[in-house]
Amino acid sequence: MSRKVLLILLYLYALIFSVLKAVRFPNDWSEAHWMLDYRFGFIKRGLAGEMFGWIFEKNEFTILILSGVILFLLYALIFTIAVKETFKRENSFYRILFFLIFFLSQYIVFSAHLIGYLDHVIFLLTILVIYLIKQKKILLSSVVAVICILVHEISFFLMLPVSCFAIVVTESGIEKFSFKNIFSADILKKLMVFLILPFCTAIAVSLYQELNGENYFSIIFNYLRQIPFITEKAADSVGSAYTKSFTYYFKEEKGNFIQRLFFSKATILYGVPILFSLWMIFKEFKLKQNIQLFLVLVMVLCIPLLLHAIAYDTYRIWSFPFMILFLGFWILSSKFTLIKEKTRKLSILEIIFFSISLGLVSLIPNVLMDNEEERFSLIIRLIIIVPIFLILYFLKKPQPNN
Repeated sequence: MSRKVLLILLYLYALIFSVLKAVRFPNDWSEAHWMLDYRFGFIKRGLAGEMFGWIFEKNEFTILILSGVILFLLYALIFTIAVKETFKRENSFYRILFFLIFFLSQYIVFSAHLIGYLDHVIFLLTILVIYLIKQKKILLSSVVAVICILVHEISFFLMLPVSCFAIVVTESGIEKFSFKNIFSADILKKLMVFLILPFCTAIAVSLYQELNGENYFSIIFNYLRQIPFITEKAADSVGSAYTKSFTYYFKEEKGNFIQRLFFSKATILYGVPILFSLWMIFKEFKLKQNIQLFLVLVMVLCIPLLLHAIAYDTYRIWSFPFMILFLGFWILSSKFTLIKEKTRKLSILEIIFFSISLGLVSLIPNVLMDNEEERFSLIIRLIIIVPIFLILYFLKKPQPNN
């Protein structure tokens, strides 16, 4: 069996394993988001439901189909990107282990579990934004970024920082990078062109939410309660999410920020694999020689974790950095000059680091939403990951360079 086929099987096997651990039908929280639109006037997060209503009749079945298609497209894109990036340097175990941990990561598990959430639309659009930036279509990417903000304001933390990173890397490259590059006239101009529309949109949505949001609570709640598949609890929760101001959530949640970030179960369960993935990027792109670029990537990685100050769904927030690192790898790889060199072997410490990370992402069950539990017992999980080690064993012998 060829090396390329083995790599495809490795990633596909890991992806399917992660999805099967937690996949389900859309819950009523996600269904409620798709049922909301601009029928009562402007509301945040209303664009996705509005556009959905233009094409389909809104019901439980069409929401299920739409959610499944969106999730499938997201997986198809990230799988394609991972395979193409691996084939560029298929002898690099740094690349192979980076993508393997990603496909086993809590992000994939939660994306399957939270099927129907608007997060998936955001990351689909983020991939499009980064692609447009790579094609030097900054203004068009800015328009797509505005759509992201109107779909869900969380885009401000997930999409904008990594897109700015894409602009900086695309326009300045990664060789001899310094912080001064960011403040060059050409890059500042492109950043302003990209940011002005989505930034103004985010400010406008925030101000509107602060001034008028709570006026819509009873309207949204009563509308959702009339829908047979939306429970009263979900109607109340979604109504609050759409109408409570950002300052209200900040006042409620800021006291838990330090604990969630540094002293929670997720800090270890998610933090160690995230650090391993970051280390793989550091080694693959030799960022020891370009430490300032590495620090910029770390800052972009950490921005989604600021959501701990305004939201209580800790485990979902901790899953976002995996996707940010995936996008960061894709961005860096597009500017990395491929040099034929002898395959670099992993050190003993890196093998131990990988083994611990693999155990954390594949063997330890995640805390899911709605009091649900992951599938597969510990014994079954141990059996399932055996083929992963077998494939890695067959991949350990590098393919001769042409």
